Amino acid sequence: MKFAEEVVVEEFLPTFRSMLAEDLRERGLTQSEVADALGISQSAVSKYAHGDVAQNDGIRDDERVSRLVTEVGEGLATGSMSQVQALVEVEVLIRRLEDHDLIAQLHEEAMPELAGHGGDFNVHDPDDELRATERVLSSMRRGIHIVEGTSGFTSLIPAVGSNLCESLPNAESIDDVAGIPGRIFDVKGRATIPADPEFGVSAHVASILLAARDNGADVHAALNVRYDPDIVARLESVGHATAEFDAEYDDLSEAVGHALDESPDATVLYHTGGYGIEPIVYILGDSAEAVAEVARKIV
Repeated sequence: MKFAEEVVVEEFLPTFRSMLAEDLRERGLTQSEVADALGISQSAVSKYAHGDVAQNDGIRDDERVSRLVTEVGEGLATGSMSQVQALVEVEVLIRRLEDHDLIAQLHEEAMPELAGHGGDFNVHDPDDELRATERVLSSMRRGIHIVEGTSGFTSLIPAVGSNLCESLPNAESIDDVAGIPGRIFDVKGRATIPADPEFGVSAHVASILLAARDNGADVHAALNVRYDPDIVARLESVGHATAEFDAEYDDLSEAVGHALDESPDATVLYHTGGYGIEPIVYILGDSAEAVAEVARKIV
């Protein structure tokens, strides 16, 4: 595991300092003056001057880095820029390069597990898609752990299998919802999870979750279990408002919307089936972990 900060320390700073030391020396500053300006030792300046410090060509060739080196070099050489101001300017550039840019790309190269994102992420941004994706998958794994550890969970699994889903904060489609590939099945009395959670693998439960969200429900996760009036009653007994919708309605979102109009606070949706349609209960909540915990309580 390699942090973006390590890329900054190991790649960006040595390159930037080397370039700045070169710039200041070309402006006529002595080795001692360069050391004072950069806040480093004279021996470090000597290493920079003699090329003893490895530089990253991608950083060195970046026009923004070169431009800032020139601006800071001129400012420090003429006294028009303080060390604090220079530090701020460099920090601003670093933050920009971390945000879906050069440092993010170097981070991906240093940590192949990030491959596929094309440097299109910012690990410091709490709303970044990569961070949100990993949070959802982490919540899914915790939810799965609860399911696997719940004795008797298989009594809740319908014939079509259960699935546990969680959406990204601004989910718009099934691809924005993580689920369990192949669903959860009863294998010799044990809830069996066939694969690690992925996005875009649960068309059915994800569709119910998205329909609820489209109709104003503040939920991010869903779990389907078999329908039984007693199961609905148990969910109500632990504090969940329920709402029934018509499984045979042509428009799923409208059907869910009608149910939520009748019971806006519902966190459990269910239908009693139809021609070729198995009756199902859907538990909705804030996270995969939360809805799995609800299921654990009603077993």
